[in-house]
Amino acid sequence: MTTANSENNNETQVEETQAVTAWHVVQQPEGHCEIYSQAELTQTTAHPKTWGPFDSRAEAIAKRVGLIRAGKCLPK
Repeated sequence: MTTANSENNNETQVEETQAVTAWHVVQQPEGHCEIYSQAELTQTTAHPKTWGPFDSRAEAIAKRVGLIRAGKCLPK
């Protein structure tokens, strides 16, 4: 029974961590845009153009699609 409780606690912690994570769209020097979590963004070097934070990765993906359509980011 302890194992089941610890598994449920781990799942809850993962869900909370994912819910708290902010997502950013970052333009790379070659013009492509990548999606980074808040933690990844703080570990990378400064980027001249960023958009965000977004509450979910899906929102960041939608923003990247919009930026590609607007000609601000290159498609991959």
